[in-house]
Amino acid sequence: MKLKTIIQLTFILAFCASCHHAKKQEIAEQPSLKEATSGSFMMGAAINTNQAAGKDSAAVELICRHFNSIVAEDCMKSETIHPAEDVYNFGPADEFVQFGEDNNMFIVGHNLIWHSQLAPWFCVDEEGNNVTPEVLKQRMKDHIYTIVGRYKGRIQGWDVVNEGINDDGTYRNSKFYQILGEEYIPLAFQYAHEADPDAELYYNDYSMFLPSRRDGVIKLINSLKEKGLRIDAIGMQGHYVMGDPTPEQVEESIIKFGETGVKVMFTEFDMAILPRNAQGADISAREDGRDAVNPYADSLPQEVSEQWNNWMKSYFDMFARHSDIITRINMWGVTDGDSWLNNWPIKGRTDYPLLFDRNFEPKPFIAEIIQQSNNN
Repeated sequence: MKLKTIIQLTFILAFCASCHHAKKQEIAEQPSLKEATSGSFMMGAAINTNQAAGKDSAAVELICRHFNSIVAEDCMKSETIHPAEDVYNFGPADEFVQFGEDNNMFIVGHNLIWHSQLAPWFCVDEEGNNVTPEVLKQRMKDHIYTIVGRYKGRIQGWDVVNEGINDDGTYRNSKFYQILGEEYIPLAFQYAHEADPDAELYYNDYSMFLPSRRDGVIKLINSLKEKGLRIDAIGMQGHYVMGDPTPEQVEESIIKFGETGVKVMFTEFDMAILPRNAQGADISAREDGRDAVNPYADSLPQEVSEQWNNWMKSYFDMFARHSDIITRINMWGVTDGDSWLNNWPIKGRTDYPLLFDRNFEPKPFIAEIIQQSNNN
């Protein structure tokens, strides 16, 4: 290769490197979402095992830049972390916690007691029959003591019980309820507090904008308080569909929960564009797939994108009005490409429910929030 060509290539490479460095420096000097919302609430995201292990470098950069709280997406659910009575799988959970510590995050464990994604052995004997109340109490205690105890002082908050109340405010007829009745929820909170007295404890559920479910959860909050048990916040999951529910419906529940003396967190927030029949995050609630229900496989029309941004902005404006009650907004995923809604309730369809698009760029209303912070 001629010397002149080598010099030219060297110059080009140096110029490109300089431009890349300048671009990264420019991005670094711009405010982040967590900085823009720092006066109101923490910004969190559910992260998967690839992200926690540092394998998805683009997502990791976005997480560290824009979020100051993380929650475990799947690695702490009982079927994963405690697959057999005497077997614990701590590897992915350890990586998740280490990721949070390395990046100065508020770390949330999800979750301790849940009827779904439950380890098959947990509530039954060798013949498949429900265990006795005494056996289940001991299993719950061992499970919670072992997991919470392992991360004592490292995980700051726990979703202790997940989805225990029905839409009508009654208790879900789970294995836990069948064997222990209403007692299982206070026991879970008691065991969690005993395992780490400093950790915050949360009850987490979906469709909490429904008055009947909200009233059932308020009854539960008051019952726990009457028993002298710690409950710090209610987690309103927030798996919404564009336009349903309205911010006003959600706002009413925020106010009602705040009146009980607990804080409110939006723990699994996303807003689907595509309609569905099911609420919440019951992964077994599948629907038949048809081309007609996957209209945006390649891209999102501008008018639909604008509608989504307007709805999401109205939620965030409402959240800001109640920042005295709301302490954390936690997105269920990082970018649209990560979202579980691309495969649920219809496998393979394409949705756009999160704050960052598939190119790791902020949606317009998020870019606006960041820019407003920069101007201030």
